Amino acid sequence: MTGATIVLSVLAIAALALIGVVVRRPETAASVGGAASVGGKVLAFAALFVLPALVLLGGAVRHYEQARTTTFCVSCHLMEPWEESLHVDDSRFLAAAHYQNRRVPADRACYTCHTNYTMFGDIDDKVRGFRHVWHTVLGTTAEPVELYEPFDNRACLACHLGARSYEEQAAHAPYLADLRQGARSCVMCHNLVHEVEHLDRFLRWEGPS
Repeated sequence: MTGATIVLSVLAIAALALIGVVVRRPETAASVGGAASVGGKVLAFAALFVLPALVLLGGAVRHYEQARTTTFCVSCHLMEPWEESLHVDDSRFLAAAHYQNRRVPADRACYTCHTNYTMFGDIDDKVRGFRHVWHTVLGTTAEPVELYEPFDNRACLACHLGARSYEEQAAHAPYLADLRQGARSCVMCHNLVHEVEHLDRFLRWEGPS
C-alpha cells in the first residue's frame, strides 16, 4: 500500500466519522442562542463538503496515475494477447522492440504510444479508458479490438522527432516532411506492431518484465 493510498484511506475514515457525528448528533452544528456556533459550522462544512471533496479529488488523481500504467492496461483478460506481444523475440515487432529496449518506459508502454498527443489528449484518453472499463464490466466489448482511428504519427514523433538516429536514417530522410505532416504513416513501413493473431509463430523473450 502506497503513501497516497494510506492518506486517502485516513481522509475517507475521517470524513465518515465526522459525517456520523453530524448525523447522529445534529446539535453539534445546531444554533446556540439563535446563532450557529462557529465550531459547529466548521465541523459540519468539513464533514459534508471539504473532506469528501478531498477524498474524491485524491481518488481521481490516484486512479488517473494508475490508469497510465502498463499493468492496468493489460489487466483485462481481453488484453492478454497484447501483453504477450510485448515479449515477442523478434526485433521487427514495433511494440516489442520499443518495450524490450526501453525506448518507452516499461511501466507506461501502452500509454506512451497510444496517447493522443493533442492539447486535450490526456482527457480524450481518459474518456476512452473509462469507455473501455465500462464495456469490459458490461461484457459488451467489441471484437476484434481495433483502434478508434488510424495510428497518429505524433505518437512516434513525440520521441523520435529531432533525434539524429531518426532524421539521418537513410530510409527516413526522403519522407521526413510527409511523416511530420501525417501524409505518410510510420506504420506503412513498420507494419509489424502487435500481430496478436499470429503470436504462436514466434519465440518469446524471457527477459525482465
